[in-house]
Amino acid sequence: MIDKQWPSAADAVADIPDGASLAVGGFGLSGNPIALIEALLAQGTKDLSVVSNNCGVDDWGLGILLGAHRIRKMTSSYVGENKEFERQFLSGELELELTPQGTLAEKLRAGGSGIAAFYTQTGVGTQVSEGGLPRRYAPDGTIAVASPAKDVRAFEVRGMRRQFVLEEAITTDYALVHAAVGDRHGNLIFNKAARNFNPLAAMAGRVCIAQVERLVEPGELDPDRVHLPGVYVHRIVEVGPGIEKRIERRTVRSADSGTGEV
Repeated sequence: MIDKQWPSAADAVADIPDGASLAVGGFGLSGNPIALIEALLAQGTKDLSVVSNNCGVDDWGLGILLGAHRIRKMTSSYVGENKEFERQFLSGELELELTPQGTLAEKLRAGGSGIAAFYTQTGVGTQVSEGGLPRRYAPDGTIAVASPAKDVRAFEVRGMRRQFVLEEAITTDYALVHAAVGDRHGNLIFNKAARNFNPLAAMAGRVCIAQVERLVEPGELDPDRVHLPGVYVHRIVEVGPGIEKRIERRTVRSADSGTGEV
């Protein structure tokens, strides 16, 4: 078996060129591969096309690449926590392909599974299927690029004839993901919400680079606990359990919450 361990995040991303496409894990700020993102920022890679559920926040996650104007296009389902994202999109600096969250997840999974496209009910009767969603604005605020119309067909499902829209799978040049534990063969275990998009992003990348908090020897992981088999992972970097993890929006109860007191 191939030992997939790399000495550092910088070494692991060193061959990612300008103009590359990336699938990047993360759900909000949970499971962001921040060491790999910071290494990519440090080496100056630009003109990136990134597929990720969201784009981090202004000073964390993919937001640091966006703030440095390294991202040309985002394919995402949620962009609401990033003011710089809003500014760049509305000013025409950034292209956005807005995609329903479940559809985005399936497009990544399909790409990693060798499925070229699929039909889904999500988006039928909206601009998702009919076209016209703004993808890039002109500096004067008009729509420079709009989404195209997609193929819609009727299928009988559970005894009812329904409309479905065709969605094409996503594959990318590279994938950047974060896992809690991995072994040198690339088998990965994710922690809670970090599992939401990281395995799917990993599957979609032709070259998957994983940062892990803890690296173990082959055979130490219980096969029944492995969330992503090593066949999808090509490079693995240990970043340690002390790597910074931020909370996107902290919500706490007041001291008297639930006591009935006013």
